[in-house]
Amino acid sequence: FFIAAQFNSILLIPKRAKKKGKYFAIKTEYDGIVFDSKLEAARYKVLKDRQEKHEISDLEIQIDFPCVITVDGKDKKICKYIADFKYKDYHGDWVIEDTKGIITQVFSLKKKLVEALYPGVNINIVKDPRA
Repeated sequence: FFIAAQFNSILLIPKRAKKKGKYFAIKTEYDGIVFDSKLEAARYKVLKDRQEKHEISDLEIQIDFPCVITVDGKDKKICKYIADFKYKDYHGDWVIEDTKGIITQVFSLKKKLVEALYPGVNINIVKDPRA
């Protein structure tokens, strides 16, 4: 609560609760990194463990994919997609992953756009098993 003075009287006004995310994801810190959800943090733990066992390599987080097209000789930015993880599998091929509790129409559209603009990129979705 905080106190507000109004018309020579004191009112007790409750503080606002912290705003929850649109899809109720809870930011989670692990290994000094703040992840957007518990699912993303849990996936990072799995991938980090796999990297320590030399099953994967070159693990990266939060990879930008600018979505830019050229119109009349000028670059036009459409959007930016940020993948959760990028790593090399045991064959040495790059893997792009995104953790999702809910697959939205916007995500589906961005996924198609990135895969069209970046030949050879396939975004793997790691779904929340509870969803």
